Amino acid sequence: MEFGNGSGRLGGLRYLPISEHGLIGDLRTAALVGTNGTIDWYCCPRFDAPSVFASILDADRGGSFELAAEVQTRTRQFYFPDTNVLITRFYAADGVAEIQDFMPVVDESREADRHRLIRRVICVRGTLPFKARIAPRFGYGAEAHTVRVQAHEAVFESPSLSLALTSTAPLESDGTDVWSHFKILEGESVVFALDQINDRVRPRACPHAEAEEQFEATVRFWVHWLGRSRYRGRWREMVHRSALALKLLTYVPTGAIVAAPTTSLPERVGGERNWDYRYVWVRDAAFCIYALLRLGFTSEAEAFMGFLSERGIMRGIGPTGPLQIMYGIDGRSDLPESELRHLEGHLGSAPVRLGNDATKQLQLDIYGALIDSVYLYDKWGQPISSDHWDEVGAVVDWLCDHWDQPDEGIWETRGGRRNFVYSRLMCWVAIERAIRMANRRGLPADIPRWRRNRDAIYRQIMREGWSAERGAFVQGLGDDVLDASVLMMPMAKFISPTDPKWLSTLDALSTDLVSDSLVYRYDPEASPDGLRGAEGTFSICSFWYVEALTRAGRLEEARVAFEKMLTYANHVGLYAEEIGRTGEQLGNFPQAFTHLSLISAAFNLDRALG
Repeated sequence: MEFGNGSGRLGGLRYLPISEHGLIGDLRTAALVGTNGTIDWYCCPRFDAPSVFASILDADRGGSFELAAEVQTRTRQFYFPDTNVLITRFYAADGVAEIQDFMPVVDESREADRHRLIRRVICVRGTLPFKARIAPRFGYGAEAHTVRVQAHEAVFESPSLSLALTSTAPLESDGTDVWSHFKILEGESVVFALDQINDRVRPRACPHAEAEEQFEATVRFWVHWLGRSRYRGRWREMVHRSALALKLLTYVPTGAIVAAPTTSLPERVGGERNWDYRYVWVRDAAFCIYALLRLGFTSEAEAFMGFLSERGIMRGIGPTGPLQIMYGIDGRSDLPESELRHLEGHLGSAPVRLGNDATKQLQLDIYGALIDSVYLYDKWGQPISSDHWDEVGAVVDWLCDHWDQPDEGIWETRGGRRNFVYSRLMCWVAIERAIRMANRRGLPADIPRWRRNRDAIYRQIMREGWSAERGAFVQGLGDDVLDASVLMMPMAKFISPTDPKWLSTLDALSTDLVSDSLVYRYDPEASPDGLRGAEGTFSICSFWYVEALTRAGRLEEARVAFEKMLTYANHVGLYAEEIGRTGEQLGNFPQAFTHLSLISAAFNLDRALG
């Protein structure tokens, strides 16, 4: 990676590509750090709080924390082994230095008053001049702020949030932003610490010794956490990086898991497919639990069950049934969608959205994802409580009355409700897994009714979800449109992975929706989704394809497809939601869906290869 003059902009460009970032976090919020040393996305003090740095969405008005050498450099970025501590190295003619970026994490306690982001610059060879520019823009760049600077401390104050910056190097201000210029010699370091402050938490310096202690403590935390993984397969590095990414997307105070830490990164540059993903999608979180349980991480599943139970999410009936498709990280159900018209969007991709109107959609597949995760937790983690079983039973009883209706489906289309095959499939999963739990543990349930509905769903899919003309299971009952979501059929154990109908479906999908191992969700022209423009391939579908090939016994194809998918990861092993036509990452980043499907595909392919 060749970079410009150390000014904090890649080769003079206003925007770094989405893939040119690493992620750091403290299990409450997260920040994106560019390969040029700039933090250009950070919300404080939690994932869904207004941004402080958002230059990834508007290079001029979003705000950033730039930190880079003031001479021509090459850079490399990597994670400290087995951790979420990110290191960006600068290579110049006169020296080599690195920035260590991390948010201190010592344990997983629910209470934490101080939210701290530490940036430590260390010269490892020769000498290098550095420049820092700290330019917060509070409230998504809409709130004015003041700044007070005194020697090594700056306090930024806005109506909604106050931050304190302390540094071991001198600071200066132009009245809005804070600057620092310094030169470090081999063995020397400079520390910046950014803290949220309030009446209870006052500014506190972060001297060299404390920075070293917090670095070591954070490294210990991540190494210890990852040490619980049971995965010892061929793709250990990528699987463990995916696990670490999923852990960064957990919100410890409640047990919630966000779909991604960002909003409005475009699924198509210049298009309108820009969404806020900083919430708990029931589907995504449930699949995350499945992936983490596979690796031996049971406490995350327990915490998510607590999130559902403590907030009464599975109790009562709302406009779309017992569950919404998503919730806030604190369990709130109201997530109104709005647009930030003062921000131009990444590479001009407007609108920038807050909230998500898909909350109001009916997506029946979420019940299958959730109850399957409960089933797996009951099997691999801890037996669920009697209260949890009562909630499961009430959900399944409701589903028996409501599965046979149109909905918006897994892809959250905005073109109206339809009878999606995937939604029916996952309703079948919900009832089937509940029957398994009831039978295995002798739990009370209306088993005859549940079986009747399970079997009715099966027969409907086989009768109306199969297109003899296409020789495939299709997107909607009675149509002939192909959809990659049906790749879940053998994984959900709905159909044998070697059933002739399934093998025919796999061939049809390979012909129509697969491009060099990358998989499109569906053809928007054949199945209008209410939005303009095309999109990239969906990485979760590409990993589902690997798993479908694996289960069908086509192991050589599966392994090649999997290895190809690994080449689309960014330099530190992270994925956005989609892959564009020239291999670029598109959509919110990093995406939980992609990483959880990578884990599942690797786990099953490893087992099949022996």
